[in-house]
Amino acid sequence: MRLTSMAAAAALAVVSVSTSLSGQRPDTQIDARSMQLLEQGRAQKAAGNLDGATDTLETAVTVDPRNRAAFILLAEVAGARGLPGKAIRLYREALLLDPNDLRALRGQGEALVQRGAVARAKDNLTKIKTLCKQDCADATALAAVIAKGPPPVTTAQVETKVPAKN
Repeated sequence: MRLTSMAAAAALAVVSVSTSLSGQRPDTQIDARSMQLLEQGRAQKAAGNLDGATDTLETAVTVDPRNRAAFILLAEVAGARGLPGKAIRLYREALLLDPNDLRALRGQGEALVQRGAVARAKDNLTKIKTLCKQDCADATALAAVIAKGPPPVTTAQVETKVPAKN
């Protein structure tokens, strides 16, 4: 009697573990809803609707945080909006998913140059050259941005009015 109940409990445990494992998606499979939102975000960015693209792409990465392409496109939108700091963070999220993504390395390097971190951008260029083995467009584009250098720093101009002498 004891043996039967123990065997039944063991069989139940095996069935429940195998059922939970078969219901999980493989790591390389991105949720279809997230991919659909990614395509919508691409269309919105192409149409110039950067706010709508940002909202849609943020939803895409919420639906599936493994959607590296959504992180990269979201970073590109942030760069287009003049937010290089946010772009750097989003490229870093993409690079956490795949440290060898050339597009993310180049984009992060370009955003780093905008922020004035040329040395860190050169590190990205070195990594791209290591991954490419030969000349590639990403390395050439990032090298051109680094050679151009960071944009000049602008400060606010204050006008002072000098009282007229009578």
